[in-house]
Amino acid sequence: MPNAKIARDLLGAIDPARIPRHKWARNLGGVRHVQVIVVTDGSDPEMKDLRAQVLKMGGSIHAVLPTVHALSVQLRASQLQALTQRKDVVSVAPNRETQRTASTLETITGVLTKQVRTNSTKTGYSGLDGSGIGIAILDSGVMKAHEAFLNGSGYTRVKRNVNMLNGTLANWSTGVDGTTSPMPGSAELASYENSINWDGATTQDGFGHGTHVASVAAGRARYYSSGTPDTTGIAPNADIYGVKVLNDVGVGTLSDALEGIQWVIYHAKEYNIRVLNVSLAAGSTDSWQTDPLCIAVRSAAAAGITVVVAAGNFGQSTSGQEVYGAISSPGNDPSVITVGSVNFQNTTARNDDTVNFFSSRGPTRGSFTDAAGVKHVDNLLKPDLVAPGNKIISAAATAASSSSPSWNFLATTYYSSLVSALGITQKYPETQMLLSGTSVAAPAVAGAAALMLQANPGLTPPLVKAILQYTAQPLPNYSLLQQGAGYLNVDGAVALAKALRTDLASAISAGAIAVGTSMLAPGKAMPNASSQIQGSSAAWSRIAFVGGNIVVGGSALFTKYQPIYDPRITWANGVVRKREPVYWSGSGIPSNTYPKYFTETPAPSQTLVTSTVISANALAGTSSLAGRTGVFTPTATLSKWVTSGSGLVLSEGIVLSEGLVLSEGLVLSEGLVLSEGLVLSEGLVLSEGLVLSEGLVLSETVYPIVSSIARTVNTLMNMMTMPTADTGTTPATTSSTTIQFDPAAGTLGE
Repeated sequence: MPNAKIARDLLGAIDPARIPRHKWARNLGGVRHVQVIVVTDGSDPEMKDLRAQVLKMGGSIHAVLPTVHALSVQLRASQLQALTQRKDVVSVAPNRETQRTASTLETITGVLTKQVRTNSTKTGYSGLDGSGIGIAILDSGVMKAHEAFLNGSGYTRVKRNVNMLNGTLANWSTGVDGTTSPMPGSAELASYENSINWDGATTQDGFGHGTHVASVAAGRARYYSSGTPDTTGIAPNADIYGVKVLNDVGVGTLSDALEGIQWVIYHAKEYNIRVLNVSLAAGSTDSWQTDPLCIAVRSAAAAGITVVVAAGNFGQSTSGQEVYGAISSPGNDPSVITVGSVNFQNTTARNDDTVNFFSSRGPTRGSFTDAAGVKHVDNLLKPDLVAPGNKIISAAATAASSSSPSWNFLATTYYSSLVSALGITQKYPETQMLLSGTSVAAPAVAGAAALMLQANPGLTPPLVKAILQYTAQPLPNYSLLQQGAGYLNVDGAVALAKALRTDLASAISAGAIAVGTSMLAPGKAMPNASSQIQGSSAAWSRIAFVGGNIVVGGSALFTKYQPIYDPRITWANGVVRKREPVYWSGSGIPSNTYPKYFTETPAPSQTLVTSTVISANALAGTSSLAGRTGVFTPTATLSKWVTSGSGLVLSEGIVLSEGLVLSEGLVLSEGLVLSEGLVLSEGLVLSEGLVLSEGLVLSETVYPIVSSIARTVNTLMNMMTMPTADTGTTPATTSSTTIQFDPAAGTLGE
């Protein structure tokens, strides 16, 4: 039986007879060595005994990652099996590569409304702008000198730039423990911070992706060059923290990303970093429960940081087939806001917008094998919502030199598509380029989260997520797996945020709010569930995802306190865990400020969702691709059913009792087998230069590339009978349709 603690893509690299095809595997003196992330159960927070064993085995320790209870280590591949015999070792994953997933924005997303900003031009605006909120950009760096990041007084809003590229994949020395203790105020911490300081670098973003992403979230278009468009981002006065984990050709490692997230968590309260944007991805076959990147972002959420992640650009195969089950890590974690991409059709109207073909579809396909050898696939509903991510014009990084402002790698490599196609005069430091991808859609949502937190600093990460889903506008004809709850609606999200109490986060943290207590602010009522965007009505979806695969609705989600809004609680697949930060303490160290490590335990018996919340799962029915039911139900259809009074009103809510969640989720039927999670043996290998009608997509293509879902693992196994349904205002009577997959044709047919 395969070792369930070792990731499947790592197992294939252990055989010394095979030539290593991965950067995290190498033969040293004829002996296969691997660089891996070892996740522990947290019983030894400093992992001293495990570190000692790794050194005893002749391995090296590259980093201690207390926010994940993990070590980044190098050791002989033959010793992996022995290492996993330790009770405190939960999982071992390769140190995979990570890569980026890749104003009109104000108008499309509903920023230019009385709830948010009543006016905006290149020279000024009024209203919410993200002031005081820190957004961390985990990416390829941010060009501090770019004018997109100036505030109204002409000073930069890029508060810190740090570089996490420590070169562990290039360091194959053995018998070394290269870790340090980051105790607040210590000389070791000061030395570490100095070593990663990137503020003074001439080229802070040689790749160009991070600067563009940061500008979508928080750029300000105060440019005067002739013909330069107004490219104002969503939160144009938020503070920016550039965390460089991708090099100048857009490649990084899992350990670099983990260290970057750890830095953000450590400094979050000090810098008021409330939002973390992750427009990168790593290939993973692991369940969200053990995937190291998922654990890291879950720690960030538990520490009060709203984490926004790109879904990935795997929605379409090279042969043009729609691909399901291709959400990247950490977008497959239930605690994050996973964002798909919308093509806005080069207009500011929303009624013609479509979900991009390249945007990754759910469900998530990570898995784990239990003690009995039974495989369990996560199958979480993703993405959570969609946002503009097609041909978005935003800041283009150059070297910070007025005499020699050399272009970034992307702009140089694809100059005609990304730069000259704009037809504008490019002037340092106002340079612009366009990009497409879910990595461009994600920062639009990150910026929206910053506006919500400015309007109501008492929101918790899961509450931000629920509000964004509840107020999203469902696009017609796209399912739960294609668009999640719908299209980003900043106007609605801010309106609902303003209606809620501003002390919720502190009350939840202190355990001072009872289940079912009113969350509405004094004198406030639930807003009208529709927004006016560019003169058109945008109806809210009024649904949200909970428990990984349960669709709920109803105003009780916000009029009553729901315990799922505690950011320390994670619930999916019937598993409910409580993850809590343990802070550094001591003389001169401010209390509850700098997380030292995290504890995770089974959550105690409690109500998760209160009575009078509506469950929509029964309305959706059994999952059928042909019938468009279950997970394939059009979001707009399900939204209409729920808002028209259909659905099951929960008389007793959803309760965790004796470790069991008394509720059924919306799952795939046994007859419908989607791809087994794309086996991303090389992490993610980028396919540059994929020119689509939807723009130049920086496509995170799997390696080896697959032409359809069925060519990774059969999309549809054998034949199955599935119901069909129309899209009326109430569930329709179903009939039977048989559908099968034709491997030769590579298509779905009835």
